[in-house]
Amino acid sequence: MKSKLDKMLSSHDKLVHSEGVKIVSHTQRDVEEWVQHTVMIEGCDAPFKFRRPKKFRCLKGNRVNMTYYAETEKVAGFDIEVMKVVRIKRF
Repeated sequence: MKSKLDKMLSSHDKLVHSEGVKIVSHTQRDVEEWVQHTVMIEGCDAPFKFRRPKKFRCLKGNRVNMTYYAETEKVAGFDIEVMKVVRIKRF
């Protein structure tokens, strides 16, 4: 029987799953009624973003498993690649 993760990955072509990546930076800020989280991982220059209804414990220095897909965001007239996190769990 397939796990939820396997089902997600097989049904969505663009999803990527990474295991045991180290978080180098984690910021949280309020955006309307949500909290916008931005994490940077070791060896990657693109930010990983996700929203939650409340704050999270700081993930800096921890290893996590993440499922995400690439997205483009326009900032000051430039297209910036960001990763939209669908699922994140401590390793």
